Amino acid sequence: MSLVGSYVALSKPLAAVFPVLLLAWLRFGIGGLAMAHWLKKPPGEPPMSPRTRRLLFLESFLGNFLFTLCMISGVKLTNAVSAGVIMAAIPAAVAVLSWLFLRERVAPRVWAGVACAVVGIALVALSKQELPALDPSAGAPQNTTTLAWLGNLLLIGAVLCEASYAVIGKALTVSLSPRRISALINLWGLILTTPFGLWLAWRFDFGAVPVATWVLLVFYALAACMWTVWLWMTGLKSVPAAQAGVFTVLLPVSAAAVGVGVLGERLSGLQMLAYGVALTGVLLATAPSRTARDRGDG
Repeated sequence: MSLVGSYVALSKPLAAVFPVLLLAWLRFGIGGLAMAHWLKKPPGEPPMSPRTRRLLFLESFLGNFLFTLCMISGVKLTNAVSAGVIMAAIPAAVAVLSWLFLRERVAPRVWAGVACAVVGIALVALSKQELPALDPSAGAPQNTTTLAWLGNLLLIGAVLCEASYAVIGKALTVSLSPRRISALINLWGLILTTPFGLWLAWRFDFGAVPVATWVLLVFYALAACMWTVWLWMTGLKSVPAAQAGVFTVLLPVSAAAVGVGVLGERLSGLQMLAYGVALTGVLLATAPSRTARDRGDG
């Protein structure tokens, strides 16, 4: 999540150069080349069941394709504050879905961590001087309030897509390795975006793109499709989905750190308090329980 926040902050120039679906297609294509050797079935892995194949498709469709469309479209129809408050609900949505579909027992301490995460990120969104690096609609024209309700609904859809990504990923780690999951959902992402990517590429002037932008695109693709997904799936093998959802607060925290350290932005007192509350949520959700400490597991 820290790496995601870093490339979100640094990839803003890419969104200014490439159309969204063309950028997604190029991202999945570069990621696919890098992970081609991960597609091969390991010797000890059992054959994929129809259920696993369906989950792989849903993981990519909901977590990559539909999430991107809902997120980008939603922030264009509403304002950055509303977007930030709604997206702050991701940790809570992950906890609820993991309880409903995975039958995970969510400890009160984890619920407290989820609450701190939601409050902390909501405070960031409500702060009057929002960091440009965290403003997903920066540079995009703000629509009138007549369609704000539709933008909010799309953002709620994005929250559910992201929460589903965490829960389905947890289910997939039972039967597949993190590398294979990463490669297969990237392949589905490439398939889903190829029609749009080819159409947009036909009319796009690739020769006008600076070399520095191509370098940034390669970093973005490897980070978004390969490194972060592999790290996330590896963590999900041993961490409950509800607990993992709290770590999404590290996305805006690391984006803010990049904004301050690299882009020269400043944090207000309210924002520092908000990030402190959010990080407290991570500590609450991940600290060893008393029982684990008594066993010597913590």
